[in-house]
Amino acid sequence: MNTATARAGANIALVKYWGKRDPRLNLPAAGSLSITLADLETVTRIEVDQGLDADRFELDGRSADPRPVAAVLDLLRPAGGPRCRVVSRNNFPTGAGLASSASGHAALVVAAAAIFCPQMGSGDLAAIARRGSGSASRSLFGGFCQLHAGVAEDGSDCRVEGLEEAGYWPLEVVVAITDAGPKAVSSRAGMNRTMATSPYYPAWVASVSADLERARRAVADRDFDELAEVSEHSALKMHASALAAQPGLLYWNAATVACLRRVRELRDQGVGVFFTVDAGPQVKAVCLPGQADRVAASLASIAGVEQVLRSGLGPGARLVES
Repeated sequence: MNTATARAGANIALVKYWGKRDPRLNLPAAGSLSITLADLETVTRIEVDQGLDADRFELDGRSADPRPVAAVLDLLRPAGGPRCRVVSRNNFPTGAGLASSASGHAALVVAAAAIFCPQMGSGDLAAIARRGSGSASRSLFGGFCQLHAGVAEDGSDCRVEGLEEAGYWPLEVVVAITDAGPKAVSSRAGMNRTMATSPYYPAWVASVSADLERARRAVADRDFDELAEVSEHSALKMHASALAAQPGLLYWNAATVACLRRVRELRDQGVGVFFTVDAGPQVKAVCLPGQADRVAASLASIAGVEQVLRSGLGPGARLVES
């Protein structure tokens, strides 16, 4: 096989991942629990080209730095193997805090594995995806999943566990885009700064284990109120640790804060919704089935909200063309 195309959905961590215990292997300092989206996706096509002397990478119609892509390909192809053309497109803003790196690396790994090592198991694929982006391994799984941080120095016990498929609890997600441009400080740089300088960071890491247990039980019981409480708390704690870095990381803007307040107002009015925010200014509102219309209309009316996206939960990364 000389070409392969794969798609992967963005994933949203409800219990957050922030920081690494081993930057070289991209091992997380703490676990995370996430949902994978159906309608925010990356599609990546890989073509082996014997005439190339170096890999080529195109992202959203523009040439991009091929080195991160090449580093992942080198984990899958034979030493000295052929170079590739990689074309990747996101149907949502890239580098803006919407997990485009996670879905991009998940799609890349699935497509590359189809060409170079089609018999590779899901555990090994997840480990390679994680090397490219810390949260990419979660996009290999659909619905609800948990990334276990592990403790082994070689990362052998850092694994992803599928919890429930998308149809088990068909939550909906409304995303309020408050700034579609790339964020000033990348997630990786922000994590490193937080780990090195924030006095709150050790407490953040210590709190994650209990949050994961609460969130797992909430998913198993389909307890929306409990999931809302632990998810919002996790997001706010993550941003609190980043705010306390030197210099402090302020990923939000005025519209972000307005959206957070609106979500809580809606919940006080009986709407099944809660918020989460990753390293960026976009707000993700997780809704009970049937609530997304009202939430989307309300968030769209806020000054500074540029666009509202909607998605259900979806499947994990998969090959779509060979």
